[in-house]
Amino acid sequence: MSSTRIDPASLRRLPKAVLHDHLDGGLRPATVVELADEVGHTLPTTDPDALAAWYFEAANSGDLVRYIATFEHTLAVMQTREGLLRTAEEYVLDLAEDGVVYAETRYAPELMVKGGLPLSEVVETVQEGLAAGMAKAAAAGTPVRVGTLLCGMRMFDRVREAADLAVTFRDAGVVGFDIAGAEDGFPPADHLAAFEHLRRESVPFTIHAGEAHGLPSIHQALQVCGAQRIGHGVRITEDIVDGKLGRLAGWVRDRRIALEMCPTSNLQTGAATSIADHPITALKDLGFRVTLNTDNRLVSGTTMTREMSLLVEEAGWGVEDLRTVTVNAVKSAFLPFDERKALIEDVVLPGYLL
Repeated sequence: MSSTRIDPASLRRLPKAVLHDHLDGGLRPATVVELADEVGHTLPTTDPDALAAWYFEAANSGDLVRYIATFEHTLAVMQTREGLLRTAEEYVLDLAEDGVVYAETRYAPELMVKGGLPLSEVVETVQEGLAAGMAKAAAAGTPVRVGTLLCGMRMFDRVREAADLAVTFRDAGVVGFDIAGAEDGFPPADHLAAFEHLRRESVPFTIHAGEAHGLPSIHQALQVCGAQRIGHGVRITEDIVDGKLGRLAGWVRDRRIALEMCPTSNLQTGAATSIADHPITALKDLGFRVTLNTDNRLVSGTTMTREMSLLVEEAGWGVEDLRTVTVNAVKSAFLPFDERKALIEDVVLPGYLL
């Protein structure tokens, strides 16, 4: 690890890249309160600060299924065109304020149709909101580029529909695909037809794996389904003994498969025990392409600045380590090579010359 430390003010200014962040997990508490009142949805509390605290406490169960259950209230206010436009725009503006220069937001359109919007209109509306946010951020001098990953819910039967949407909107801001939801009992190969379709259409995808379920889920995501990245992947450490990599861990490292790691979220779901001992540090030091992510900013009570700060304070990270994971993220973004290269050379690296 680096010995070069960094002060909090400089930390916030650093350019950041996030690959694993859920749109429906990053709403502003005040927005949830206002929109819930408009649609008649009952919340645990109508005080924004108390609601933020409720989310963080409810998510600290150590159980992925209970963690996912906290999304009931954010999804309830994302069923209308107005709700989607506002939450998508604010999502971008919050990232820009946090120093994020590139992000991929993910969400499942099938969870946002209870208000009568068809799947295609959900995607179009979210893209419109994201575009409005990017335009405002650029005008304010804090430009951020946001691509979209459409998700299929692995425990339901609409994954292929979501994959078709990703193909349809691939030239309209959608940069890739994912499956989300409870891992245990719902292996990624259940949706192999969707992944084969995406490969045929040259649409990249990541898969949530190696969080609630272990090495078999990572192996299946990569070797059976063909994922280009792994969402979380913290349990790849089960294939590493005394610094010696097993076949799967070696495959992940040697082929530069990005691990979308989310330290605070992993603590909440029980996939890790502390920031100091989180696998992200050991895996980084072993040469894996680890990336740093927020997962769900409201649910985890976090930001990219906070995630970086925790690693600096509790895991001994320095500026070089933060630069490494940021460059890793841009290298593994679902963008054309020349655009990734320009983002690294023109934005990220100059921003780390403190």
